[in-house]
Amino acid sequence: MTSHPANNKLYTIIMAAGKGTRMKDPGKAKVMYEVLGKPMIHYVLDVAFAVQSHRVLAVVGYQRDVVSAYIGRSHPKTEIVVQAEQLGTGHAIMQTQDVLSGHDGSVVILSGDVPLLTAHTIQGLIDNHRESQALATILSARYDDPAGYGRIIRNPDGSVKKIVEHKDATAEEKAVHEINSGIYIFDCRKLFEALKTLRPNNIQKEYYLTDVFEYFWKKHWIVNALPAEHPDEIQGVNTVEQLEEVRKVLLSRL
Repeated sequence: MTSHPANNKLYTIIMAAGKGTRMKDPGKAKVMYEVLGKPMIHYVLDVAFAVQSHRVLAVVGYQRDVVSAYIGRSHPKTEIVVQAEQLGTGHAIMQTQDVLSGHDGSVVILSGDVPLLTAHTIQGLIDNHRESQALATILSARYDDPAGYGRIIRNPDGSVKKIVEHKDATAEEKAVHEINSGIYIFDCRKLFEALKTLRPNNIQKEYYLTDVFEYFWKKHWIVNALPAEHPDEIQGVNTVEQLEEVRKVLLSRL
């Protein structure tokens, strides 16, 4: 993998603060559930370092001492950022402001519970983002059954017009098979500018990262989307059953 010039530095933030409420052991941080003998976050950290990130930040919260201790052993160059209260994905990224705000370059945002993701896919996302000169690029996927996922709605020129949650989608929008993976790359300065506009105006009183796109569209900043070649790579893990599915895919790769 090539290194990035100083004016186009790459930063990676991994969201790893969540609880794993629907897993069998609610006392365990979700990213610490193991697949083939390694916690899920291990695989995501491998990807972050494989794409030559200038700095890698892990946002930890629930069971943060355990998660931080593991990361310190497995990937010691990772910087730990604490999200003391878990107030949503946007709030998680806000915690990195003191470290990254005001920096030039690009920032990749990953989830710590997506162990099937490969460096090849993320490098493709980075390259696409740079070549298209977009200010944000979404890793998307095309699913035969996209029910339950936010849909990517595109403009006639192929850029992204909006992301519509399944429950809010019209019948026409529900017929779209391209979904949002929750994995992104942003222009660093523009991301932190947009984060300042987030408000927790929802039932959960959380700050949603996807709301930054509203600011991007209001500013007429280009948002792009790149479908993953292998849709299984974006599979997140919320249940023990999904953990087993992920294990089978990893085994088949070996």
